[in-house]
Amino acid sequence: MSSDDVAIRVTKLGKRYEIYDAPRDRLKQFILPRLQGFAKLDRKQYFREFWALQDVSFEVKKGETAGIIGRNGSGKSTLLQMICGTLSPTSGSVETRGRIAALLELGSGFNPEFTGRENVYMNAAVLGLSKQEMEVRFDDIVAFADIGQFVDQPVKTYSSGMVVRLAFAVQSQIDPDILVVDEALSVGDAKFQAKCFERLRQLKENGTSILLVTHSSDQIVTHCSTAILLNSGRQIETGEPKHVVNRYMDLLFGKERKVNAPGPGGGSEFSDSPGAKLAAAGYLLSGVEDHFYRRSGYNPHEYRWGDGDAAILDFYLAADDEVYPSAVSVGQRIKLVLSIRFHRTFYRPIFGVTIKTKEGIQIYGVNSETLECSDFVDLGRESSVVHAEASFICRLAPGDYFISLGIASKHGEEVVPHDRRYDSIHLQVRPNSTFFGIADLALEMSAKEIAT
Repeated sequence: MSSDDVAIRVTKLGKRYEIYDAPRDRLKQFILPRLQGFAKLDRKQYFREFWALQDVSFEVKKGETAGIIGRNGSGKSTLLQMICGTLSPTSGSVETRGRIAALLELGSGFNPEFTGRENVYMNAAVLGLSKQEMEVRFDDIVAFADIGQFVDQPVKTYSSGMVVRLAFAVQSQIDPDILVVDEALSVGDAKFQAKCFERLRQLKENGTSILLVTHSSDQIVTHCSTAILLNSGRQIETGEPKHVVNRYMDLLFGKERKVNAPGPGGGSEFSDSPGAKLAAAGYLLSGVEDHFYRRSGYNPHEYRWGDGDAAILDFYLAADDEVYPSAVSVGQRIKLVLSIRFHRTFYRPIFGVTIKTKEGIQIYGVNSETLECSDFVDLGRESSVVHAEASFICRLAPGDYFISLGIASKHGEEVVPHDRRYDSIHLQVRPNSTFFGIADLALEMSAKEIAT
């Protein structure tokens, strides 16, 4: 490696498999192309090519945590296996520096007939640790796994949670240079996951590079310094976790088409016309074209997408009596009104609101279905405009937040997004010294002296 601070370098990596429709085709492929070559005939191919991974390139520096995200079958596990050296690439190269510890599959590397103690020593030997080194670390591993007397029982008697506890304890307590975790943490309970992420933080501070594969977008945003999105074996996006997660959500719902979002002086998919302003319930909101960019608090870097069959066009925001406030205070009532236009008729449309931190961590999310709001049942006629209203008491800690909005409908069991505006409204909460943390729970406190 040319750079001392790079722990993993992947360059144009690809993995191809040969798919045979019948066993005889494998024999044909082994014999006939050679005979065709001797006879100077065109060589035929008796298999279909399947590229599980193709043309993937990235670098992970020392002490960096990289999240790999993507739908099932996107090539995540294949990529990790090639990085760990358990699978050979068809094309490209992988360079790693230092000792690699990996949790690729639940219980991988464990012999079910051996006890937990025996498996710990066996795994340590595979990772290059001597018996003396392992004896020094053994108590820490057992304490971290917290499986009690089961450490001396055969692994085949363990629950899935116990297996992952022991596996993670071994891999994380040996202080690897590179740690690879493939969905393993999703098996443990909440307390164990918290302990695991604290250990990952310690390893990162000590210079360990971490590759984390998970379907949890919150984990990617919270724990990773960079993210890589794979789809159908190809690298779709690499960069800032929050942006990559937004793109992942796009792919997850199978929608790539964005709703056009006009800016000042720009065009709009909704034509301007007399009557574009609709006054209802005291709010003057656009019902024809997008007016978000005209409102104070609008985030021009929002991520907007959907099929366009309905559109969120305008918003009204107030904190108590202050309209479009530059900042809000803890305890104020926030009122949000949205103007939504339907281009097709839908039964029981779903309106949703999510509040996230500037890092992309979800603080609160709700929609008209979870709230069982009956007002939406009879709405959604073609060419109609609806004002959707939401209000809440601000209990957020001081800082910056973003409000995401969405309108969707159900087709059977499938939820179809029509207009989703991620991080579209910026909400700043003023400093407050009465509490610390991420939310004000309005805790009440009292005390009294008891006579003795």
